[in-house]
Order: sequence, then structure tokens, then C-alpha cells
Amino acid sequence: MAGLRLLVGALWLLAVLRQGAAAEAGAVSVDGRRTIASTGEDFVCATLDWWPPDKCDYGTCSWGRASLLNLDLSNKILLNAVKAFSPLVLRLGGSLQDKVVYGTADRRGPCAPFTKSESEMFGFTEGCLPMRRWDELNAFFQKSGAKIVFGLNALNGRVPLQGGAMGGNWDTTNAASFIRYTAGKGYKIHGWELGNELSGSGIGTKIGAAQYVKDAIALKTTVDSVYRGSPAKPLVLAPGGFFDPAWYGELIAKTKPDMLDVVTHHIYNLGADTHLIDRILDPKALDGMASPFRDLQGLLKAAGTSAVAWVGESGGAYNSGHHLVTDAFVFSFWFLDQLGMSAKFDTKSYCRQSFIGGNYGLLNTTTFQPNPDYYSALLWHRLMGTKVLEAKFTGTNMIRAYAHCAKHAPGITLLLINLHGNATNHVKVAGSGGRGAHAGRKHGGRFAQATGAAREEYHLTPEGGNIQSQVMLLNGRALVTGAEGSIPRMEPVKVDAARPIAMAPRSIVFVHMPHYHAPACS
Repeated sequence: MAGLRLLVGALWLLAVLRQGAAAEAGAVSVDGRRTIASTGEDFVCATLDWWPPDKCDYGTCSWGRASLLNLDLSNKILLNAVKAFSPLVLRLGGSLQDKVVYGTADRRGPCAPFTKSESEMFGFTEGCLPMRRWDELNAFFQKSGAKIVFGLNALNGRVPLQGGAMGGNWDTTNAASFIRYTAGKGYKIHGWELGNELSGSGIGTKIGAAQYVKDAIALKTTVDSVYRGSPAKPLVLAPGGFFDPAWYGELIAKTKPDMLDVVTHHIYNLGADTHLIDRILDPKALDGMASPFRDLQGLLKAAGTSAVAWVGESGGAYNSGHHLVTDAFVFSFWFLDQLGMSAKFDTKSYCRQSFIGGNYGLLNTTTFQPNPDYYSALLWHRLMGTKVLEAKFTGTNMIRAYAHCAKHAPGITLLLINLHGNATNHVKVAGSGGRGAHAGRKHGGRFAQATGAAREEYHLTPEGGNIQSQVMLLNGRALVTGAEGSIPRMEPVKVDAARPIAMAPRSIVFVHMPHYHAPACS
């Protein structure tokens, strides 16, 4: 069966080479002498949200039963989709997290769900997480092997200020009770995060940086107290908001060197643009999205803090995404480019909004079938190691190139993204200083491939050539779940390393080059 798959892949690759589309040549140069950045081991992360079924945007209600309060935890595809990452970091949070209370012993009164109310912030009343449901969620997390980051309600105890801001110290009572309950049950938590989108000008409301510093320190004190003596203390994360240089600068300066483990920021850099596809396919627009990664990393380095940067939530497009764009093949161009770009700026984890729910879920909200970005995320997780290498593409500006040391394997892995709609590209790989990787060791530089070596290629294309398709092809075969909800095997096609990489128009390819000699990866 494996041999048949390789044959099908090879025939498909031959078809790509023979396409009638215009052909262009290019080269990617990889500097294997040194790393330029590093990611965390579990770089790919995804979110689970609180939105109820009656959360609607532009007349469309896209959340269904994808909330932490009602998600079907018995669904086999859901379980297998999480288990496939071994492990997947899941960040639990979102807009309504600052309206969630926890049904612990300290709380009096009924533990009622969210109720729609147009007069309330975000259009919903306060909602309660019953401890019975929290127990069910943790049973699922344990079974699936997920690592959990929980976003806490940061608005308890606040008082309204002028200008739509909130002031006063954070009331830790309910959160501390919830943290104690969680620890007492032996539930493993990877991190506790304070608040959602309250930084800078805020979304819904805001809190000043000086006050947020006090509250982050209060969370750190609570976590240290509850987990005193524990061999595995959870991370403390904040603020989970949109990057504002002055606001973030004050938070980082006043929590250094070690009051915060992780500084999180959110990315919705496509906005609510109705021309989403045009922006996604525009290399200049993609290039312009680097500044938050670069600027946050600059603040962290200048401050001398031990805290690292995460993207705590990223859905690209506002208001639950856009059907047949953010849940279709075309969105992998943006998503994988974001992963590659953020990694180059030392981002340690990148949390995709959402794992399920809205129009930007990695899984379909109704059927639980994986959308194309699920497979893109899984291939990144399996192939791209933590060490980031410099990769430069020479030729068209329509190809994006990223390189990492391979994950738990020798050599390097390339990620190439072809935005061009008409041209098949034939890409050569060169080592540092431009010495060719295709000529073999006898004629190439010290970064060359071994003579006669093979590489492994994973070509991703949309079904029928339609970039708005929700079906992704791997080396010409549709990726679909099995009868029991199993995640399909994702096997490469093996190619002579002396040949250029053949990229179909509007396609993505991961290339594992096991014999590529990169000293930085040793």
C-alpha cells in the first residue's frame, strides 16, 4: 500500500512538471551555519472558545455547539484530531472569558449559562462554568493528551472609569478558588492567562498597564501559592491583547525579570476586509504583517526579561472569519506564512483561533471534518523543528520560503508557498553562500546534499484547483478521515535530491531534506 501511495505521488508530481502552465525558475538559499531564532517544542497551538450557538455575525451564526460549555467531547474525530499532535496546546478563552465565573464552592447562587442581551458587553450576560463540565473537559484533555492554557476572567472586582476603561484591583477570589479546585483534582494545566483583549485601547473595555501589572503579579502570587512544592508549576501568561507598544512596554518593564513567563498578543491582521483573498495573495500585504512580531521581540530583548512571546489568539479576519475563505484552502497561504514569519522573530507558540467554531476553525463546526488548515498545522507540527534558519528566495516575489532544522530527524525542512496563479515553479536549493545543494558533495559546498540522496516532498493543492475548496489534496490524494474518525496518514513522495522542486500554481510544499548538511542542526 505504501509503495502504491508513492507511485501515485510520483505520477502526480510528473503531471505537475508537464502542466501547460508557464514555467519559472527560482532558487532558495538556506544558511545552515547558524540559527536565527527558535520556537517552542509545541509551537502550533489552537483555541477553544466560549461563544454560545446564538453568537451571530453579518446574519450568520457560525458557532453551533462548539463552545467549551456544549462541545460534544465524545466525537471520535475531535478526539483523534487532538491526539494526532501528541501533544496539542489548547488555549481556552476568547471575548467572553472576562464574563465567565466559575461554579466553585465560594460562589453563591445558580451557575447559569450565557444569555443573549444586546445591552451587555459583547451581547451576552455573565455565564458560569459548572465544575461538573470542567471535570468532563479535563477527562477529554487527559484522554487526548492536550496541554491546556486557561484564560481567566480579569474583570472581577473592577469599577467603571471615564472613557470606557475599568479600574480597581482585580478580585482574585473566584479565580483563586478555581485554580485551587483544579490543582486539588490533579488536573494538569500548562498555563494560566490573565484577561482577554484589555490592553491598549481594548476591545469592549480596557485596563491601564500600571493596574494590569499589579493584577499579573497577583496571579503570579496565587499560582506560586497553590502550586508550592509542585514539580511542574504552570506558566503565568498576560495580557492576551492587541499589541500596543507603550502599553506592552510598561507591562514588560514592570514585570521583569520573571513575574511573567509569557507575554501574549493577538493577531487579526486581515481585519474585516471584504477583499480577503486579494490580501492573502498579495506578497506586499503579507510582508507588512511582520511588525508586531518584530516590535514585541524588541521590547522583550531591551527589557532583559525572561518572558517569551506567544501569539495567544489568531483568526486573521474579524468577527468569526469568512466562510469559504478562512475555512478553505486559500487560508493556508496566510496561516503558514504567519507561522513561518512569527517563528523568525522568536515566537515560541502560535495559537490559531479556533480549533473548532466560527468560520475559521481547524475543524468544521457541524461535521467535525478537518478543514485544510488542520492538515497544514499538523504537517508543520510534525516536520518543522524548533531551530529557525535563514531562507532567501531568488526569483519571483510570489514564492514565500521558510526553513527550519527538521523535527526529530536529520537535515532540514523547507516550507515553500506559491501564490502565483499561473506559473509552475522549478526551485533549486542552495547552501550558504550560494553553493548548490543539487550538484552533490563532490562538486558542491560543505552544505550540499549527498550524491544520490532523496528528499521527501509533501505537495498541498486544492481539490479541482479551486483555492476556495474545503478539500485539500496531499500529493494528489484527498485528505479525508477514516470510517472511525481516524486522521489520514500523510506520506511524502520521494524525489531525487538533484532535481529542482516542482511547485504547481497556487500550491504549498513541505520538503524534508534529510541529507542536507546544516551544522546548526547537528
